Amino acid sequence: MSRMFVNSLQDGETVDEVYLLADRQLRANRNGDTYFLGQLRDRTGQISGLLWNVNESIVSHINTGDYVRVKGKIQLFQGNLQMILTRIDLATDESVNSEDFIPQSNSDVLAQLERLREILLDLSDSDLSELMQSFLSDDEIIEGLKTAPAGIRLHHAYHGGLLDHIVNLCETASRLTDLYPNVDFNLLLAGIFLHDLGKIRELSYDTSFQYTDEGQLIGHLIIGIEMLDDKIRETEDRTNQDFPKEKALRLKHMIVSHHGAYEFGSPKLPMTPEAIALHHLDNLDAKTNEFQSLIESDPNAASHWTPYQPNMQRKLYKGSAE
Repeated sequence: MSRMFVNSLQDGETVDEVYLLADRQLRANRNGDTYFLGQLRDRTGQISGLLWNVNESIVSHINTGDYVRVKGKIQLFQGNLQMILTRIDLATDESVNSEDFIPQSNSDVLAQLERLREILLDLSDSDLSELMQSFLSDDEIIEGLKTAPAGIRLHHAYHGGLLDHIVNLCETASRLTDLYPNVDFNLLLAGIFLHDLGKIRELSYDTSFQYTDEGQLIGHLIIGIEMLDDKIRETEDRTNQDFPKEKALRLKHMIVSHHGAYEFGSPKLPMTPEAIALHHLDNLDAKTNEFQSLIESDPNAASHWTPYQPNMQRKLYKGSAE
């Protein structure tokens, strides 16, 4: 029997299937009764699962990141499909194929890494090229790039998503060099590589995508600055030369300002041509990927529109089948 992937579920359908529990909460309804709310995920998408009238003792053995077997029925509620559960249990190992649950990159990871090396080690600025060599020779960073997502639920939320995001930005920036002669594209390409690199440590991504304690307490901007300082010291020791303070300052500024606005988590606004270019390139790639992912993973196949997306304050048009 073929598995019931999230993106194939339909209103009124009865479900008996294994999913990854991406999140779990106990909530109280208006009457004060407790219910279980779980986020059930496979590689095609995610759906909320609700189990009414439970207490912590009933579900205490089930944790975020577990594979669970659920029984229930699909229900359309306020434009969204959800699963009303009658049962949830830990899944047995023999019923789990991990490839069914963690979204993977459609790109060849090794080819993407080779392209990244080609771009960064070909920088004409020798200081930046040497700095990039220090990063790219770090096995821990390379292993992180192979599997880290760029986000938990929004853009490039799949294994290898961070690498795809970085390479996409590098490729886009490389096509703009003739249009913006006053932008230092050596700095910009280095900043593109560094801007989200802290997500290797900010996120955990073995089974479910979550924030690490370090990610929750510090975040990838500060982690990225720490990583840059470490590699600058390593580069100086290896080359026996001081890394230019001006370049280090500009790289750090790109990291801390790339979200573009205070309300989006930037401690500083972009204040250099390279920083503002990075912000807009980053936003273009992230938002376009987010739109595509939401459209492709929407299980409401009969609708021309996705459900309302609260974080975007809009529905997304999927187009007609004609």
